Amino acid sequence: MSERGNGVVGLGEFGLIDRVTARLSYGPTVLLGPGDDAAVVAAADARVVASTDVLVEGRHFRRDWSGAQDIGHRAAAANLADIAAMGARPTALLVALCMPPELSPGWAEELADGLAAEAAIVGASVVGGDMSASPTLTIAVTALGDLGGQAPVTRAGAQPGDVLALAGRTGYAAAGLTVLSRGFRTPRLLVEAYRRPEVPYPAGPAAAAAGATAMIDASDGLLADLGHVAQASGVAVDVRRDAFAVPRQMRDAAQALGVDPYTWLLTGGDDHALAATFPPTAVLPAGWQPIGAVTAGSGVTVDQRQWEGSAGWDHFR
Repeated sequence: MSERGNGVVGLGEFGLIDRVTARLSYGPTVLLGPGDDAAVVAAADARVVASTDVLVEGRHFRRDWSGAQDIGHRAAAANLADIAAMGARPTALLVALCMPPELSPGWAEELADGLAAEAAIVGASVVGGDMSASPTLTIAVTALGDLGGQAPVTRAGAQPGDVLALAGRTGYAAAGLTVLSRGFRTPRLLVEAYRRPEVPYPAGPAAAAAGATAMIDASDGLLADLGHVAQASGVAVDVRRDAFAVPRQMRDAAQALGVDPYTWLLTGGDDHALAATFPPTAVLPAGWQPIGAVTAGSGVTVDQRQWEGSAGWDHFR
């Protein structure tokens, strides 16, 4: 589908909104969807978990690397994972889209398809948002979630003696980004992981039910995000390097590109794995694997040694 032609100029803002919202469907928590001044979403828990994230073209994605649906999946996943990391179930997404006027309306429709498809994985719905013209393509998403009567799992509850565990995978998206940045499109496993992350959404509420003491969405790199847990909890966190298997495709790509694969695994972002700490007596839920331990002290180490180099992504560097 061409991205040029007449663009959205002839269609106009409200015409584009009508075309996009016509593609959406709504779950039972949506009491009032798009079309009024605001949506209405049921909050049976009487508390709403909320998170927001923004993706900017050239900084967070490139249209020559990812299709509109892929970008929609990524934008939704970045927010839905944050809700899951609190131990909550996502219920709704609000999306603000700022796009160049010459961009095809079909691109926005495909973006909406990707957003809605990712939300549907967890039973959530896209319930509204806003649109505007902008020289820089920008997508801002806000996610809402329901705790189901449970206490939120924050970053601040880890205790010395806790087990550090991981749900999901790390390093795949970072490896895919490196592959794309070097001008390649394979291995497909890595490139597709960058385009559409596979987020372990059910693992968040499952961890909360199992007594997780702290949890985080490892979106900016595992070591960097564990640093937030260590700081918020006032503890030290040690990660075991041997807890991470290097898949064949990643090993081959690392060798070809001259990269240490553990740099991807330990510091790469965008896979949206969930990292959590559990009491030593807890039974880890399905999908969670131990990868380290919490001790007294401060900071994050790998095999009890300081990590040399960047620990993850910084949006201002």
